[in-house]
Amino acid sequence: MTAKILMADAGRSRQGGANRKVVEVAVGVLLQADGRFLLTSRPPGKVYEGYWEFPGGKLERGENVEQALRRELKEEIGITIGAVHPWTVEMVDYPHALVRLNFCKVFEWTGELQMHEGQSFSWQSLPVRVQPVLPGTVPVLDWFAQEREFSGATHPAA
Repeated sequence: MTAKILMADAGRSRQGGANRKVVEVAVGVLLQADGRFLLTSRPPGKVYEGYWEFPGGKLERGENVEQALRRELKEEIGITIGAVHPWTVEMVDYPHALVRLNFCKVFEWTGELQMHEGQSFSWQSLPVRVQPVLPGTVPVLDWFAQEREFSGATHPAA
C-alpha cells in the first residue's frame, strides 16, 4: 500500500524532479498539561520563512529520530527533552524537498525556551491563532481535533 503524500503548493515545480531523495525530519510536538502545544515560526532566510510549525529538524547521518529530535530542540530552542513518544509520520512534497515528518509527542523538558535562530514561538490551542501555518503542520492540527473532539476550523485560512 502506498502512503498518502501531502502536496504543498501543487502548482509549483519540484526541485530535483520526481525521483528525489526523501529528507527525514524529526518533529517535536511539545504539550503542556493544559493541552496547549508549542508552535515556532520558520527562521529568517529559510524556505517558508515566517510560517508556523512544530519545532524539529533533519536527521544527520547515523542518527535515529529520537537522537535528532533531542539535538535539534537543544540547538534551536534551548531545551532538553525528557521521554520521546513517537506519534505518527506524514510525507509532504514541498517544491524544495520531499520530506518524511516523524512526529513525536513530548510532555517533559527542562530549560527556558530560547529562540536561537531568530524565530518566534507561541503556545497554542485549537483553533490556532498564528498564521500562516506550514502545510505539513495542518494534518497535526486535524489529528488534535480528532483526539480532542474539536469541530470547526483548526487554523486561520491562508
